[in-house]
Amino acid sequence: MRTWEDYKKDAKEVNDTVKQDIEEMEVLAAIVTAIIDKRNELGYTQRELAVICGLPQSSVARIEACIVKPNIETLLRIMKPLGLTLSVTCI
Repeated sequence: MRTWEDYKKDAKEVNDTVKQDIEEMEVLAAIVTAIIDKRNELGYTQRELAVICGLPQSSVARIEACIVKPNIETLLRIMKPLGLTLSVTCI
C-alpha cells in the first residue's frame, strides 16, 4: 500500500517545479500547524486571535486551512502574540 510519503517522493521526482511546490507546501503546513497548536494550547479561538492581531477572523481561518499563503508580515502578526518566532535557514 502506498503512503502519502511514497506519493510525495514519487511526485518530487517528476520535475524540479513539482518538487519545489511540494516542499514549499510542506514548510507552510509546518508553520500553520505550529500556529494552530499554540493557539489551541493557549485556549484562543480563531476570533480571539484575530482580534489580538488586528485581522479579520476569516483571514485567520483561511491561513489555518492553507487556503491562502500569508505574507511574512501577516505571519509575524499572528505568531508574535502566540510567542512564536520565525527562523530562516540557508540551505
